[in-house]
Amino acid sequence: MRVLGIDFGERRIGLALSDPSGTLASPLPTLKRRKGKRPPLSALAEIAAEHGVEAVVVGLPLTLDGGDSDWTRTVREVGRALGERTGLPVHFMDERLTSVRAERAVRSLGLPKKKREEKERVDAAAAILILQAWLDLP
Repeated sequence: MRVLGIDFGERRIGLALSDPSGTLASPLPTLKRRKGKRPPLSALAEIAAEHGVEAVVVGLPLTLDGGDSDWTRTVREVGRALGERTGLPVHFMDERLTSVRAERAVRSLGLPKKKREEKERVDAAAAILILQAWLDLP
């Protein structure tokens, strides 16, 4: 079963896709958002259809104490809207500290500094971490 992982941000949306067996997450190109514009639900739906996705996992930006913020509520609404548009089940996965882990992972790759600092790389790594955590659930 292919699963799409989403790290939904204000400026970029990191994406990851599982392999057909639902075991390993790999990066997809990051989507850019225009600030203040509606979420690109049609683009996300097209990506899901193109890859034969059967479920979606959205990173949920909970506060450090595990509560909701305004951004958490926005991300939940985007996930619900994507589920309605695609007819796919949408799961939410706690993404606290994922960006920090993603930045460390990208730094550890040994890439030149300019490549390491590309925000799209960090967003894709965060999406991989979110999706892989969900795939690894018992």
